[in-house]
Amino acid sequence: MRSADRELLTTCACALCGELYSFAMPTDVDVKYVAHLARLELTPDEEEKFGAQIKNILGYIEKLKELDVTQIEPTAHAVPLVNVFRHDVCRPSISNEDAMRNAPAKANGLFVVPKIVE
Repeated sequence: MRSADRELLTTCACALCGELYSFAMPTDVDVKYVAHLARLELTPDEEEKFGAQIKNILGYIEKLKELDVTQIEPTAHAVPLVNVFRHDVCRPSISNEDAMRNAPAKANGLFVVPKIVE
């Protein structure tokens, strides 16, 4: 059997209700490879610590896959979001002349800026 195919039975407590769950989770997570992709340098202690955390996360995901969600409508957010922007109302603003007053360079009522793209 390949090492990637091995599984370990683990028990985890639910953070909300404290109920214990047992589930199978992968035992091999290539923490060094993930750290390399993220451009992180980890000590051996950090690799061990983060490896255990990743295994717990993957185990929890496996537990969530057991739920029947066929009757639940897909959503982008867990709670409804409301637009918190103010209403767009036209109101007086600074005049063009006042805006251009301190401009170091201007032409035809517009700011002249240095070219940055060749």
